[in-house]
Amino acid sequence: MEHKPVEKLRSVAEVHEFNQGFLSRHERLERWAEVLERQPKRRLRSLGEIEFVPVEKRPELRSDESPITVAFEDPVLRAAGLKGDTLGDAMEFFDLSERASHRLLCSCMNGWSMEAGSTARKVHRLANPDHRLLLFASAGLLTAVPGVLYLLG
Repeated sequence: MEHKPVEKLRSVAEVHEFNQGFLSRHERLERWAEVLERQPKRRLRSLGEIEFVPVEKRPELRSDESPITVAFEDPVLRAAGLKGDTLGDAMEFFDLSERASHRLLCSCMNGWSMEAGSTARKVHRLANPDHRLLLFASAGLLTAVPGVLYLLG
């Protein structure tokens, strides 16, 4: 293997410098969304009915051409610590809950195939949750409690 200085490589290739240090959850999710957006019409396969797989076997779930496979194809995400293209690898690396993983990757929520662009939008929402919704839900709950107490009174 021939080693060349970065300055020389810039003249023949697009060089992206990457700090192999810590990427926040937000940065990892945003990178995944960015990789998916590169081919927005690419057909991806969902993971088959996650909820029917025994809990201890779920981390092993995978599918060729899944959104997780797309993430694992990215050298930046692999260098940052993504170990493979299984559900367990994605849940660990992207810090996904069971519920978020199910909504994002399961066939019962997405059909057996999905477009990378629509999956990217879902990943963006995971990276940038709308806290206003939580605020409105909390306000609604606080408003409803006195009424329920009155009715049960």
